[in-house]
Amino acid sequence: MTIELGRRAFLSLAGATALAGPAGAQRRQGPRRPTLIVNALGGLDDPNIQGETGERLVSDRIIADARASGLTAVNVTMGYVAGNGEPFEETVREIGRWDARVAGRPNDLLKVLSAADILRAKRENKVGIIFGFQNAAMMGTDASRVDAFADLGVRVIQLTYNPANSLGDGSMAPQNRGLTAFGHQVVERLNLNKVMVDLSHSGRQTCLDAARASRQPISINHTGCRALVDVPRNKSDEELRLVAERGGFVGIYFMPFVDRASVCTAAEVVDHIDHAVNVCGEDHVGIGTDGGTTGIDDMAAFRAHMRAEVAQRRAAGIGAAGENPDTLPFCEELSGPDQFHRLIALLDRRGYTETRIEKIMGLNFVNFAREVWGA
Repeated sequence: MTIELGRRAFLSLAGATALAGPAGAQRRQGPRRPTLIVNALGGLDDPNIQGETGERLVSDRIIADARASGLTAVNVTMGYVAGNGEPFEETVREIGRWDARVAGRPNDLLKVLSAADILRAKRENKVGIIFGFQNAAMMGTDASRVDAFADLGVRVIQLTYNPANSLGDGSMAPQNRGLTAFGHQVVERLNLNKVMVDLSHSGRQTCLDAARASRQPISINHTGCRALVDVPRNKSDEELRLVAERGGFVGIYFMPFVDRASVCTAAEVVDHIDHAVNVCGEDHVGIGTDGGTTGIDDMAAFRAHMRAEVAQRRAAGIGAAGENPDTLPFCEELSGPDQFHRLIALLDRRGYTETRIEKIMGLNFVNFAREVWGA
């Protein structure tokens, strides 16, 4: 079920612009900027600085770029994803670091705990930070750890990364096992705590099992459409349709996986959005770019860095089909502070109404968040 954003709340943000009306009446000369832009999985960092430093994360430049992009809120990955660190300890430490970052910039950042906080971020001209995980390995063998993370403000938990874990198989696990018994326990606990169950990176059977097991709608916050490009990181129509039928949300990424040769173009991102809308319906599709809003200053140096990173990911067993040394992990045509404006213009040229663009750029995620988190 889709929960519509309250008319009074929306109009207070949009001024005289209304959501209601026939699709044909929404067409106009050029698209206006949507009231809300929510990135269901992204970043708030500077890709020009390597390593985790104060300047790499939430610097003045990053905040300025995010505001210039029109970004309202972003699901930021924190905690353990892969590597040799102890997952639980690493995750708790990083949550603490992000709490400190948000507290240190009270005029710029807002920790999002509810759908209402996304609207508040818009009103106060702040960037809403949604605390999220891209792996649930930090649960160890104790599903009740979900309670602790929910109390710390985590609002999105992705069950697996690319490899298998104790909850199920990721997209690159060859066995394609479904959700394990422990995975079922974690999903139940996520439901109890009103935390989003994110099936990005999951294997097909794990995704289908979790969507059926969850008592609340689930999401695939950053993916592409496998019917267009057949790589494991993209989702089949069966998975997309089941998520939508159960009231969930699908975010399309700006990633090389939207192209058969792993060189993403803006037109291909729109193709994947278009396909997802056709499969899921316009009320269940949004964006999860898997990137930030600060652009690359030295592309040659960045490409050299990425070649090394791709090699490291392969050696660690966490890479995905479609990750190649000479391709970028984002869509170059949709990068930097103008990325959302460019996408909006492309959607408009594709014939999308302003109402549909509003939904894709942020309103659908807010409706989904209200369904899961509450107002």
